[in-house]
Amino acid sequence: MNIEQARFNMIEQQIRTWDVLDTEILDLLHVVRREAFVPEAVRSLAFVDTEIPLPGGENMLPPKFEARVLQEVAPRKHETVLEIGAGTGYMAALLAHRALHVTTVEISPELKAMAEKNLADYGVGNVDVVLGNGAFGWEGSGQFTAPYDVIVISGSLPVLPDAFLRQLKVGGRLLCVIGERPVMEARLITRTSETGYHTRNLFETSVTPLRQAVHPSHFKF
Repeated sequence: MNIEQARFNMIEQQIRTWDVLDTEILDLLHVVRREAFVPEAVRSLAFVDTEIPLPGGENMLPPKFEARVLQEVAPRKHETVLEIGAGTGYMAALLAHRALHVTTVEISPELKAMAEKNLADYGVGNVDVVLGNGAFGWEGSGQFTAPYDVIVISGSLPVLPDAFLRQLKVGGRLLCVIGERPVMEARLITRTSETGYHTRNLFETSVTPLRQAVHPSHFKF
């Protein structure tokens, strides 16, 4: 496989056509090499428009989804980011290049170790990979804690727990995928004041749910 040609094709045929036109993001996709974050057994899928299977039944999001997320939340150099679902560390690496610091929470010990190794091997030093269940929000500890400027939930949720809204700074942006298969919706939520939020529906999609996410009751009384 000609890797650079495959990367070029991914950017031109998948990512640009999904309205990702920010030149800094398109350039970043050459800097943070996706194949370095894909497990060797499935590395041939690194540039394919699909979820890539990971250990424990998890998945790596499609390239166009990751790029669109980065464009929508638009992290800045002074901002702190919370990601739920570290996976292999690729999304955290992209976010880290645009932000001050990223905390990424991973429920799987195997994936936590994989993400830490990938990020260290790539020289990304402003990411903390934390083991835990972030499906209900994450206060954090140490220097970088809630509220955050940006929250990215790298997996779907049937409903969005209120904790995530409380953990967002005024002016902060949260990207989530809400719903259940077969149809889910990607949403960008901006906190406009202490009590106000603005929600923009971005696109319909279907991605792997977060483990241990809360499920609403379907019973009606």
